[in-house]
Amino acid sequence: MKKSLYIFSPGELKRKDNTLFFQKADNEKPIYRPIENINEIMIFGEVNFNKSLLELLSQKEILVHYFNYYGYYMGTFYPREHLNSGYMIIKQAEHYAAEKRLVLAKAFVQGAYKNIRQVLKYYHNRGRDLAEIINNIETLGEKTANCLDVNQLMAMEGNIRDYYYRSFDEITQDKDFTFVERTRRPPENRINALISFGNSMLYTLVLSEIYKTHLDPRIGFLHASNFRRFSLNLDIAEIFKPIIVDRLIFSLIDRKMITKKDFTKETGGILLKEKGRKLFVQELDEKLKTTIKHRQLGRNVSYRRLIRMEAYKLEKHIIGEQTYEPFVARW
Repeated sequence: MKKSLYIFSPGELKRKDNTLFFQKADNEKPIYRPIENINEIMIFGEVNFNKSLLELLSQKEILVHYFNYYGYYMGTFYPREHLNSGYMIIKQAEHYAAEKRLVLAKAFVQGAYKNIRQVLKYYHNRGRDLAEIINNIETLGEKTANCLDVNQLMAMEGNIRDYYYRSFDEITQDKDFTFVERTRRPPENRINALISFGNSMLYTLVLSEIYKTHLDPRIGFLHASNFRRFSLNLDIAEIFKPIIVDRLIFSLIDRKMITKKDFTKETGGILLKEKGRKLFVQELDEKLKTTIKHRQLGRNVSYRRLIRMEAYKLEKHIIGEQTYEPFVARW
């Protein structure tokens, strides 16, 4: 099974035939990785590499996502789009027209809303008092079908998330991780720091999966296709954030795997230290490898595979083969 390669230390990433090796700046023994075993590369440290390495990564169709000192996503080395076709780009552009775009945007919001509801029901059934929040979210979720444009839909989705975030303190019940309100860049407390980091990781992972399809990640439907580099990965990530990122955060806090010692005050906000980031990505990797029974396929598939399948379903919708239905968890 292919794995993500995470690099936190400063050093130099090189190629040796069809093998990657990373030489740390402190001259420790190099780390070798066969290129065939790598899904994508996530770079958090100060890493040097050359044209020869980029040629190999392009040949093997491996993306490189890089993050700054604070753990924020900065950009992606996106190799030549080997599966992109003019036909698919035209069809995606056609679906960006108002009526077709709204259909897909509503599907993404419905998927996100239903997975949020599933997360809340999971914790409500385990003794958390979330009945009122669930009722309010269900009321708003039903109204999304009547939204007349994407802006109205985005506002409704924002209201759903506002209610959802009110549940976090009840779910975690940890005074070191009080939510207060959603804050970004920089996050103003520990749980916001976890959400921002987790969402950023998921956006890049979804981008890697889109790359393996015929879709163009620059043309999204819920998130506007404008001057941002990619938007389709943001759309698909909305569906999976509650069941992958948020559930992971709740688990890490509940098991005391991440504590207040894993954070630091910087740039006017709160950020995860390197140790906390390493632990988070390690647990996220394990989560993505976890398999569930897929109802339609009748076999187990990993969370990572579910993300790719979501992109495949979107392809079929765009070319008129099958109406897109977002993935909704049942647990």
